[in-house]
Amino acid sequence: MRVLFVPHANKAHLHLMAPLAWALRTAGHDVSVACQPGIADNVMAVGFTPVVVGEATHTFPALPAALVPDGPSAPRRLGPAQRQDMPWQHDYALADPLGELARAAWGFTLFSPDSLIADLLGFARRWSPDLVVWDSMVYAGAVVATACGAAHARMLMGPDAITHLRRSAGAAGDPLRDWLQPVLARYGCEIGEEIAVGQWTIDPMPPWQWRPSGVHYVPVRQIPLNPPALVPDWLNEDQDRDRVCLTLGMSHREGRGTEASTADLLEAVSELDVEVVATFDSAQLGSIRSIPDNVRVVDFVPMSALLPTCSAVVHHGGAGTFATALECGVPQLIVPGTHWSFQWWGPIAHANGLQEQGAGRFVADSDHLTAEALAEDLRRVLKDPSFRANAERLRAEVVGMPAPNDIVPALEKLTWEHRDQRNKYTK
Repeated sequence: MRVLFVPHANKAHLHLMAPLAWALRTAGHDVSVACQPGIADNVMAVGFTPVVVGEATHTFPALPAALVPDGPSAPRRLGPAQRQDMPWQHDYALADPLGELARAAWGFTLFSPDSLIADLLGFARRWSPDLVVWDSMVYAGAVVATACGAAHARMLMGPDAITHLRRSAGAAGDPLRDWLQPVLARYGCEIGEEIAVGQWTIDPMPPWQWRPSGVHYVPVRQIPLNPPALVPDWLNEDQDRDRVCLTLGMSHREGRGTEASTADLLEAVSELDVEVVATFDSAQLGSIRSIPDNVRVVDFVPMSALLPTCSAVVHHGGAGTFATALECGVPQLIVPGTHWSFQWWGPIAHANGLQEQGAGRFVADSDHLTAEALAEDLRRVLKDPSFRANAERLRAEVVGMPAPNDIVPALEKLTWEHRDQRNKYTK
């Protein structure tokens, strides 16, 4: 069969999809990856020839002032004895689900502009895919699959926040449907619920993470993917003390003031008897006058090579670092940024699950982070062997999940079943 992948214009999302795309390709299926210009090079780097559609999109644009939540901004500093309470993913929709959806609606059109939909549909009509696998933030994939009669599956990057918010908003409104209905009508199609959630949803999140009920989830193990890089020689040298990785990932280097303070992170580890590997670039180090003696700064090192040598990892909660740490059995300390709302992208869901499972800690978001809080949590994680034991337990559970190759037969079966209903939403 022919399978069309439609990733978000962010390489981290592409890296999440790539192992499944290769599983289908090595099973003998034709696979195409249609992307916006900004990640065409990344598509080539993971081994596919990109089909470039639409125009370039900024992956971390500033939220318009009119959509910024009301109320005073969070305090930048807390006292040494004060700690931020961990927010919970399942509470995300309690306060203002419709307001959160209204903010998301701005992203719907940003990540699925008319030019992308038109170009993508033109290619799909020429190529005739049997299945479209679309990133959960890029509804252009669902629109195009419906218009050209293909089966389609949504692929999550993190928690299923949109389903959660839409259900919580209920009769109060549905900005997603309001936007999609006229878009589909332009192509002679009617809207159905599967346009919003996929005919099924491929879910790479661990089974112990919270998710809304009533959605057809197909679980798959997330296979961490690192961009091409050489492993530095020092990683093969003997260690004489615990090593801690300190990273804010790669994607958020493109962000706008959303990261935790580099100064706070470095101050937190400066007095600890550990070797710290900090993956910071020159912009992140711009205001730092001196690097602590126990810190080695590198612009980039493959997490798959670094984390097996570490006793803990401090990171922003991104999907790639989270999955690599799980696979390596390393305790995790989560310090999310505040890009719009971190419940969208996974850090809070990751932190909730890790802390409940005893394999990590939520430290604080970037507005509430203090060096004292991070140092306290790091000492606790490094001193208490239960964190490593629980991380190893989670590693065994994750390794036992269906790998991308394992779910290919299920995807084949679902595709043929839904192709039989391909004209359901076409007028």
